[in-house]
Amino acid sequence: MTREEDGLGLSTLVWQMPEAARCVSTAAVGGGFTTCRWVINAQVPKGYDRDDLDAHGAQIAGALGLSGTGVVMLTAVNVASHHRAQFEGADVTATVGVSDPTWAADPSAESTRIRTASSPGTVNVVVVVPEPISPAGMVNLVATVTEAKCQAFADFLVPGTGTPSDAVTVLCPVDGDVHPYGGPRSLWGARVACASYDAIITGLRAERDRKLAPC
Repeated sequence: MTREEDGLGLSTLVWQMPEAARCVSTAAVGGGFTTCRWVINAQVPKGYDRDDLDAHGAQIAGALGLSGTGVVMLTAVNVASHHRAQFEGADVTATVGVSDPTWAADPSAESTRIRTASSPGTVNVVVVVPEPISPAGMVNLVATVTEAKCQAFADFLVPGTGTPSDAVTVLCPVDGDVHPYGGPRSLWGARVACASYDAIITGLRAERDRKLAPC
């Protein structure tokens, strides 16, 4: 959907769960371990420099009529261009911008304050699995998604392991038999890895094609 802020039409993706879901997220707003009812991936203007992220996240959620606990992910990418992949029950949606790729371990890089969405170069990933995962397994799923992203970056010859403001959110049911693992050779880890790779590599192709398109 589209929301309006400061006279700008900004695209917004919203996930609403019929029941509260177990969630782990690296997002700055609502991140960590939670039980949530919704997730937002919201476009913000290029050059975004707000410091009151919790207040802005609450403003966005309120404007969309959402209440209760949720996660807000921010990006300067137009999230109307999002990429969804499914693999044997694992459902992954990625918004992909790589104008600012970086290497995670780079001693030569200047240590600066990184804002949540200061440039278009952000990869945000939302993962939904249909069966409960243990807390440790969910943390491992975040790592598995990151490994799949690095694999996609390497295969696409992107000079980096990610961007400074990438975020991952993983959702699963609260009730049911719990899977203990989330690594790439576990049942759901393997499926999430394949879906994450497919969504991100599709996003990288779309980003390349957008840059190559004639003005």
